[in-house]
Amino acid sequence: MATEPAGSDLPEILARYPRQPGELLNVLIDLQAHYRYLPKKALKETAEYLNVPFSQVYSVATFYKALSLKPRGEHVIKVCQGTACHLRGAPAIIEELQNVLGIRPGETTSDLKFTLETVNCLGACALAPVMMIDDATYGELTASKLRNILQKV
Repeated sequence: MATEPAGSDLPEILARYPRQPGELLNVLIDLQAHYRYLPKKALKETAEYLNVPFSQVYSVATFYKALSLKPRGEHVIKVCQGTACHLRGAPAIIEELQNVLGIRPGETTSDLKFTLETVNCLGACALAPVMMIDDATYGELTASKLRNILQKV
């Protein structure tokens, strides 16, 4: 995964898609996966490639929480704040993550290793409190269990 748009990467990614406005979200998802965020240069070139206004590209890029205009960490941590998780200790888990990582929800560590996010529900209420790191789900979290998980990532 690249962190800055390289001259040769962007045209190669765009070439995977037909030049149709309906491909906008697909292109943005692919760019997000490649760069871990959506660089402004990539947004401008996407607008040109798909022949849509930059304002439309920007609007879609800022509408979806899964897309980011700021560099994100190599690993994205999502902590559930649903009712079950909240009642079973999610606030303490978030506080522990803030202490260990030195960032707040919505921020990324300076080494670009972790991005911390909160979500409304991860759909694993029986395992509350729950978090995801990338595609892995971790439940029945405690502060010590959390530290052990982070050491393995």
